[in-house]
Order: sequence, then C-alpha cells, then structure tokens
Amino acid sequence: MQPGTPDEDWREDCAPRRVLEIFATKWTSMILHALDARHGGAARTGVLQRSLPGISKKMLTQTLREMENSGLITRHVEGTVPPAVEYRLTALGRRFIEPVELLYRWGRDNADALDQLGSRATGRR
Repeated sequence: MQPGTPDEDWREDCAPRRVLEIFATKWTSMILHALDARHGGAARTGVLQRSLPGISKKMLTQTLREMENSGLITRHVEGTVPPAVEYRLTALGRRFIEPVELLYRWGRDNADALDQLGSRATGRR
C-alpha cells in the first residue's frame, strides 16, 4: 500500500483481494493453463489429471467444482455409458488466461530467482 492511498482501495472486497482469492490454490491457475494451452479450452477429467502431475483425483474434483461455481468453467456430461464428463473454459475463464500466462512466463524467465527462495514449511516440491 502506498502512503496516501485511500483505505477503501484495500477493503476486503477490493479487486486485488478478489483476484487473489480466485488463485488461493495453486491448482486453479494450473487447470486454467492446462485447459487453454494444452487442450484448446476443453478436456475430460482423466485427461486433465494426467496433464497435472501431483494433483490427486479428490483435489482435482474439488477445484473443478469451485471453478464451475465461480463461472470459470462449465461441466458437460455426455450421454455415453459410462458418462463422459468434459470441462470447458467459459468466456469469463478465458479472460483469466492472460494474467495466468503472464505469471507463468515470468516464472520461466526468472527461474533462477525462484531457485533462490528458501523452501516454505508447508510447500512441497
């Protein structure tokens, strides 16, 4: 916060906090990235899970539900046996791709700086 910045710019419902809330879990941005960059905007559950090493089925399901509830993706069930479920980016979800890709590009360009970070107590690498 800069000196002289009005307090209302930092309310609990301010835009920066709302953006960070969307990305409170690492998986939201990674799912957006996988759907857009690797699967053209749509993928089935199993395909997504294979695209995201380290994510458990439970965490994937939970994150997809949260993303669906927030309007970032839609869930489509095909009438096959067994039913096939596909997740697709919404127009809103596509709007969030640009900042995700900017962060990912910055990470790739600054991997040396990330390597210098101390490990987090709760972080897994």
